[in-house]
Amino acid sequence: MSHATAIQGTVAEGFERVREEFAAVAADEADPGAQLAVYLHGRQVVDLWAGDGVSGSSLHALFSSGKGAAHLVVALLVQDGVLDLDATVASYWPEFAAEGKGELTLRDLLAHRAGLIGVDGGFSTAELADDRLIARRLATQRPYWRPGTAYGYHAFVIGALTGEVVRRVTGRSLQQVYEERVRAPYGLDFHLGLPEALEPRYVPVRPLPARDRAAAGAGAPAPDSLTGIAFNLNAAEPTDLADFANTRAVRALGPSSSGSVGNARGLARMYAAVISEVDGRAPLLRPDTLAEFTRPHGGGGVDLVTGERDHFLLGFEAQGVRYPFLGPDAFGHSGAVGAQSFADPRSGVAYGYTRRRFSLGGGGGAAENHRLAAAVLRAATDRP
Repeated sequence: MSHATAIQGTVAEGFERVREEFAAVAADEADPGAQLAVYLHGRQVVDLWAGDGVSGSSLHALFSSGKGAAHLVVALLVQDGVLDLDATVASYWPEFAAEGKGELTLRDLLAHRAGLIGVDGGFSTAELADDRLIARRLATQRPYWRPGTAYGYHAFVIGALTGEVVRRVTGRSLQQVYEERVRAPYGLDFHLGLPEALEPRYVPVRPLPARDRAAAGAGAPAPDSLTGIAFNLNAAEPTDLADFANTRAVRALGPSSSGSVGNARGLARMYAAVISEVDGRAPLLRPDTLAEFTRPHGGGGVDLVTGERDHFLLGFEAQGVRYPFLGPDAFGHSGAVGAQSFADPRSGVAYGYTRRRFSLGGGGGAAENHRLAAAVLRAATDRP
């Protein structure tokens, strides 16, 4: 049942309809708690939030949103000539060649084509919190399909795999490179490794109510299915995402596949910096790099883990497939709690949305992103 919810924050002239849509979304939530931020051509035009205990600067668990930051780091290193997309992963990380993985290229790895979605017996929480521990186990793991022949979402592990390549070639962790080249220079409230001093701003994830959890559990995939393995349901203690995110060790280490923490402002500002001039700085990616990373790389067909079609560009999710009103090269990444973030080069929009409670139905960006993003695009493209 709808109810009045106080909406805080500001919108630029012409974006009033976005505020109305955000208010309508909040009114439909029994437990509102969300943020929405938007940049247009490098300038912030939307900064909204709602919910008791939530402010514009509150920090939320953003789960797979961190994959966007991880693949931005890889794109920067490719742009620098430090990484070659068509080199084999094993040329950077020799141990990776075990179990028939020696010919897999970095390009295929980034396109989720490695067949290395998890490990036999699953991961412990301590392993999932630490990208280096994940990488160590994956190096000797037999892939679940022949590398390069199909694609499937490497939900908990893609950041550890690409991160190990980054570490081998730079001597720095992916998290360190992100901090030095992206987060700190732009002052982003989007972290791969949350400092202790910022913990008071963290808003814990609230799980779905028991009735909704029971309904979701009834439709859960078999632990030994590809989906079950990818989401670590084959572990002795299957991963509970709310407990995982609310663990300080996870937030501190910032595993790039699953442990990012931030807010809508940080998400939107990062994607704005990729495609637009922000604070006098040139866009992070040159047009040729952007073109390479925003063309489809899934090879067509169905994602073996999620069942989605044409799911991936290069590392990033194909947001133009999910939201057809965006340009075909729109790119970004969702997060399990319902968070969504993307850049749309055609319109100049950069978008960030967060929630503190899992959305009913789980997975990816929550359903309300369709109406919110559509309102944003209408406002952006109707402007003179």
